[in-house]
Amino acid sequence: MPEVRAHQGETLDRLCYRVLGRTAGVTEQALELNPGLAELGPELPHGTLVMLPDEHAAAPPIANTIQLWS
Repeated sequence: MPEVRAHQGETLDRLCYRVLGRTAGVTEQALELNPGLAELGPELPHGTLVMLPDEHAAAPPIANTIQLWS
């Protein structure tokens, strides 16, 4: 699991996007991996160490699609 430091004025979702390229599902996993992170407020203090989920574990789920017309 990658550990990254927050930039000045950075939010958790912005950090997730900067490192992993997306936020869907990743932000929630990061909050679970870092107890007490939400209590720091919306903007993380500069230099806060944040553990992020593995890139493969954070992969978006693939939805099965159904073709209605051929």
